Amino acid sequence: MSPNRVRGVVINVHALGATIRVEDGRLMSAPIGDVNANRAAYTRAVGARTATLPFDVVGLRQVVLAKTRVDEPIIPTAVAPALADPALEEQITQYLKSTQEWAPPDLPAPFERHLFRKNQRAKLFRGDGS
Repeated sequence: MSPNRVRGVVINVHALGATIRVEDGRLMSAPIGDVNANRAAYTRAVGARTATLPFDVVGLRQVVLAKTRVDEPIIPTAVAPALADPALEEQITQYLKSTQEWAPPDLPAPFERHLFRKNQRAKLFRGDGS
């Protein structure tokens, strides 16, 4: 990273810009023009509360979102979530088994009805009658 590149957490987005806490603990501000130009990144970051973004220092207390360079490492800020949870899978299975009796016996199963409606909507978007 260059000397004027810092990483920080967006702690607030407001009418005049955004408030950033940089990694050394200082509070800095981002101007409203930069926030508007990068609205999606600022909104995601303020929602995550743990995601750090790269910023370029502009003045004594002002930063702008840095344009990411190819050689800059991406530093993960959180542990990846577990993709398999056997206890949750078992709980979901038990719930689905308990709801089987809710389906009317004279109609197709709810999943089949869902797939039928999904295919019908897909035909509308494709514009074909097949």
